[in-house]
Amino acid sequence: MSLAPDLASPSLTVPDRDPRRTLVAAGLNHALHDGYTDLIYVLLPVWQAEFGLGYAALALLRTLCTGTLAALQIPSSHLARRWGARTVLVLGTLLSAGGYALAGLSGGLVGLCAALVLVGAGCSTQHPLASAVIARAYGRAARGPLGTYNFAGDLGKAAVPPVVSLLMTLADWRAALWLAAGAGAAVALAIGLLLPRDPVAPDAEPDESPPAARRGDAGAGRAGFGLLVGIGMLDNAARPAFLLYLPFLLGQKGAGLTLVGLALSGVFVGGALGKAICGRLGQRLGVTRTVILTEAGTAVAILAVIGLPLWPALAVLPVLGLLLNGTSSVLYGTVPELAPGGRVEQAFAVFYTCTLGGSALAAPLVYGRLGDLAGPRWAAVAAAATALAVVPLMLALSRHLGGTAPGPAPRHR
Repeated sequence: MSLAPDLASPSLTVPDRDPRRTLVAAGLNHALHDGYTDLIYVLLPVWQAEFGLGYAALALLRTLCTGTLAALQIPSSHLARRWGARTVLVLGTLLSAGGYALAGLSGGLVGLCAALVLVGAGCSTQHPLASAVIARAYGRAARGPLGTYNFAGDLGKAAVPPVVSLLMTLADWRAALWLAAGAGAAVALAIGLLLPRDPVAPDAEPDESPPAARRGDAGAGRAGFGLLVGIGMLDNAARPAFLLYLPFLLGQKGAGLTLVGLALSGVFVGGALGKAICGRLGQRLGVTRTVILTEAGTAVAILAVIGLPLWPALAVLPVLGLLLNGTSSVLYGTVPELAPGGRVEQAFAVFYTCTLGGSALAAPLVYGRLGDLAGPRWAAVAAAATALAVVPLMLALSRHLGGTAPGPAPRHR
């Protein structure tokens, strides 16, 4: 399937296919890949005991996977234009599964490093290409499905690591990884069967094309996309900045380790619901109103957690998780509308590279240093301020959007 720029418009649909099949395939892929990346947290203690690795070596293993994942987002989009999104998604899933199979065969640090580079390289294909495939399948009605796709990744994070942990209680960790690799091969087969071969442009009405394209203003489109990326970086920075200090804030209020674990679970459950709900909310209320609502609500909820006693603060956390994670679904759904030149795959690749990379750098370098200097409370206040900083940028971005309400859904052949 060729992904020339004119075929990347979100107004294009999938021929002779129910777009829900595309959403199922992309969601399944997202669940597997996000589960694969978080599976490393379960394996690090096992590898430490098995190979006698120090903490520096364990940190290297994690960085190799996440760094490769972030760095190869844009190259993956270039490969998709040459080979087609479906082919690259299938090969990427097989590559990440092969990485875990190799990890199961490795006998030391070098083998693990090579295996995790393969896992990161395979997982790098998923975010930009699957997002663009959904955008193409649903057209201007893609905002809600993109939220569902985003939610599927959280399901994978919640399912894959505990399942593999259970397998490791029943069998050797190497056998557990080979089973996980086999599941990845099965998902790759499902992607090949469910995703369409070629997108076909329907007789779309003129008002179904992206607003920047309708105006013919390429400069405005680039400016809008730049603002969107900036908003995504701030949103992604606020999230880990707060979560980094949440256990310490709760500890200061008298929470023990078990209660802190339950509190974090409440945040993550709320975050998963937020990704599913806020994408649909953005489709109904519009991007500007939804993002301002979620970011302002995030700031207020963070300040409430800082100031309230323990039990009221715990009650706020699921709502905070919903708001904290919900913005991302709205932003992902806006990428196709503002993609420069209609290159949706490349736009998603740039968006994910900047937001993931910015988050990885900001949390330890900026907020970590601030926590050392001023303490957890003021570092959490800085996270709330970061969320509020999105509001003026969102108001500026609203001038580049097509409106606050979604347009008509495209017709499918």
